[in-house]
Amino acid sequence: MSQIGAPRGRTCSRSPRSRTLRSVATLTSAVLAVTVLAGCSSDDETDSAPAAAQDNAPAARDKVADGGTLRWAVDALPTTFNSFQADADGTTSRIAGAVLPSLYTLDERGRPQRNADFLESAQVVETEPKQVVLYKLNQQAVWSDGREIGAPDFVAQWRALSGRDTAYWTARNAGYERIEKIERGKNDLEVRVTYAKPYADWQSLFTPLYPKQVMGSPNAFNDGARTSLKATAGPFLLKAIDRKSGDVTLARNPRWWGQPAKLDTIVLKAVPRADRAKALAAGTLDLAEIDRSTAERIALALRDARAGRNGAQAALVHGPGSSITPAKALKSWALANGSDDDKAKEVRTAREQNQQAIDRYARAQDALARYVVRKSLEPAYTQLSLNGESGPLADERVRRAVARAINRQELADSVLKPLGLPAHPPGSHLALAGQAAYADSSDALGDQDTAEARALLADAGWVPGGAARKPAEAGTKAGSEAEQKAGEKKEGEKKEGEKKEGEKADEKATPKEAADQKAGGTTSRTAADTASNEGLYIVGDDKPGEAPAAPAPAGPENGTQVLAPAPAAARAAHPGDKGVAGAYAPRGTAAPAAVPDGSKALGKDGKALSLRFVLPSGPGSESLRAVGDRIVRMLDAVGIRTEVTKVSDDSFFKDHVASGDYDLALYSWPASAFPATDARPIFAKPEPASDGSLLVEQNYSRVGTDRIDQLFDQAAATLDEEEARELVRQADARIWAAAGSIPLYQRPQLVAAKADLVNAGAWGFAVPRYQDIGYKKAETSNGAERNR
Repeated sequence: MSQIGAPRGRTCSRSPRSRTLRSVATLTSAVLAVTVLAGCSSDDETDSAPAAAQDNAPAARDKVADGGTLRWAVDALPTTFNSFQADADGTTSRIAGAVLPSLYTLDERGRPQRNADFLESAQVVETEPKQVVLYKLNQQAVWSDGREIGAPDFVAQWRALSGRDTAYWTARNAGYERIEKIERGKNDLEVRVTYAKPYADWQSLFTPLYPKQVMGSPNAFNDGARTSLKATAGPFLLKAIDRKSGDVTLARNPRWWGQPAKLDTIVLKAVPRADRAKALAAGTLDLAEIDRSTAERIALALRDARAGRNGAQAALVHGPGSSITPAKALKSWALANGSDDDKAKEVRTAREQNQQAIDRYARAQDALARYVVRKSLEPAYTQLSLNGESGPLADERVRRAVARAINRQELADSVLKPLGLPAHPPGSHLALAGQAAYADSSDALGDQDTAEARALLADAGWVPGGAARKPAEAGTKAGSEAEQKAGEKKEGEKKEGEKKEGEKADEKATPKEAADQKAGGTTSRTAADTASNEGLYIVGDDKPGEAPAAPAPAGPENGTQVLAPAPAAARAAHPGDKGVAGAYAPRGTAAPAAVPDGSKALGKDGKALSLRFVLPSGPGSESLRAVGDRIVRMLDAVGIRTEVTKVSDDSFFKDHVASGDYDLALYSWPASAFPATDARPIFAKPEPASDGSLLVEQNYSRVGTDRIDQLFDQAAATLDEEEARELVRQADARIWAAAGSIPLYQRPQLVAAKADLVNAGAWGFAVPRYQDIGYKKAETSNGAERNR
């Protein structure tokens, strides 16, 4: 995920500690217990298996045919082959995994494992006075030009990514900036890396490893590696890129010293997700990540095939022909052959179009029956991000209230259960179930609790009827005792009594309390809140020239929709009332039922509590929008109204999330085997830059604390693995407490694959082992020749 300049806070990485990019988004009480923040967990919890197993049709290599081509869908052609540039994407990473050295790869539980194809060993050989890592390289490892992989390649990559030479346009340098020197060991196959300060995540470095021809000069790094790679070293090599057809072709590497690749070629085809069902039906893909609707279509085709129905028969059962009854067919035939020539022509045209649709559906179902759906959980989670920069969410009590209003289990069930996948809401921002660092620290936030959410809102001054109330005199604290009492009054009490209570509060307010109150109505904290959230930093809303954008009119033409659902009881109409809006009800009509205070729209100082909820509008985001609709209803139940704005997929992240133009947003972050390094920029405390802007790195919620930063830094600096994991868990508990983001569910991973394709599919945490992917040998022959 690239970092994008933002008008409301810069997201560029700060030097000298630019952080690793990760590729493409609340307390039960005011005082936290130390044991909760410690993120303690049992051994059973940390050693647990992943929530879902891999589903990639594993097969021994002797069962896989030699030869063939795999056509594998990617979202787009890569704009660069350099993984360390800001615009590197998923396709860049996929190519790098197949053609470049990976010193460590991830297993099915997301743990780094030494890659024996490149490393005989790698270990910390000294810790005092400085950390030294000794790499012993596989003596057969060579680049595609025949040169040995060795220390010069390590040195070139370190110098390019250390951040010391600004001529290199790097997107990340985390870890490389800690290296003091790299030197040759006892022989050409040994590389000694000495660190200026300890670095726990040293295994994350030099993967992928680029040849010195790419890293050796700024020009080669910045420009040359965008369009070509001068040397590679993997089971495949980069053969060709055809931007007109949208294909990248990888061919078997003849210099590869490891187990030879089973496939002759891999063709990465740029196919947008919305077009993949059509491409699969056309038979132009062998492997593709898909959405739920395409997975259901394939499952239906397989059920038809097992039931003995071909595509034409299926079309009449559940396709375009399923709505044609005998009576409709007879009427249509009669009109098509009737005496009214114009009508007959119109009906014949419609009948031809219907038949064409039936034929297309039949062919597609026959083709889709040749695929299977492999499913697991992706190593990424979807979160609700709460922008704490300004507005109501700048108050941590309001963020906590939003979190306590949301039933995470219900949301996870709605997404994952229909797919037959386990639905367990993640308990960590920094690791997923099965990873060593995982521990459920969500107790620092608490489960869904409507009463607690309402209490937090009342404490922050957001009460029923507050939108119609005049602002209190200066000096009254939001969340003061007077406002809490006003929020608890029954609906029938007189407004004059509420006004007197407010005046009493004004008289009691001290000058210090008045000074503590933020301009614009942002609340000051109680002593208990301050103690519970030490070092909480919330970016201010003092940007010059900033004004909230007015919501666009609702309608399909602009993709914007404003949702402020009124309570059902207030909208109920008498069944016999045929009058118009504003008319008197007929005599005898029952009075509308009273609406409980808890579900009324809330307000404070004459302003309604309303949050801007930004969602993507693209064809692949239906599931995300459905989750958004559920969240809207959950927030509505506690009196929080939302303005839902649907924007194009291209605009969603760049113009809204990264720039901070939202209150609520749904997006995902991938998990990492190195959370102390990779998660640091996502939760780092924003800092002011010299030009007055803010450096938010990738912390798009704009909420952070000094203590969270300290815990990340300590975890990255200790060489004790268990201590590092414990520090990460402590950081996670405080991230829950800050309530800037709420993990909702682990993303489903759905992959369509040709039925005889093996060692490929839904890998979960693990990375593909490209040389093992292939087609299963035919039972009656020694192999199957393929040219797909």
